[in-house]
Amino acid sequence: MVVSWFAGLFYLPRLFVNLAMEENDAAYNRLLLMARKLYRFVSPIMWLTLMSGVWLWLAYFPFSMNWMWAKLVLVVGLVGYHHVCKSLLRAFEARQNAKSHVWFRWFNEIPVIALLVVVLLVVLKPF
Repeated sequence: MVVSWFAGLFYLPRLFVNLAMEENDAAYNRLLLMARKLYRFVSPIMWLTLMSGVWLWLAYFPFSMNWMWAKLVLVVGLVGYHHVCKSLLRAFEARQNAKSHVWFRWFNEIPVIALLVVVLLVVLKPF
């Protein structure tokens, strides 16, 4: 579930890059349809990921692990990122996007960095 959710978090902003550059109405509508379907697909996966993560945390990890709290802060940030993607999608649907494709290219890197830090926290278990 985590892999599927991250695939959506990686690909949806990439669709936003293409939407921000697209001038052809037919291509814009096709990209918008893809973005809508992708968001609708990964949203339930996000919830399943969160539910299974909470279950695993309560079942196997004591609350005193500081690296786990840092990881949870990143997960909360990724949930926020997911919801920001929804608001950006709504702006594209209303054809009111004011951001450039370069902004979306940088925005697209946020989940990559978060995933890298989460993996490092889990593997190294600092603190």
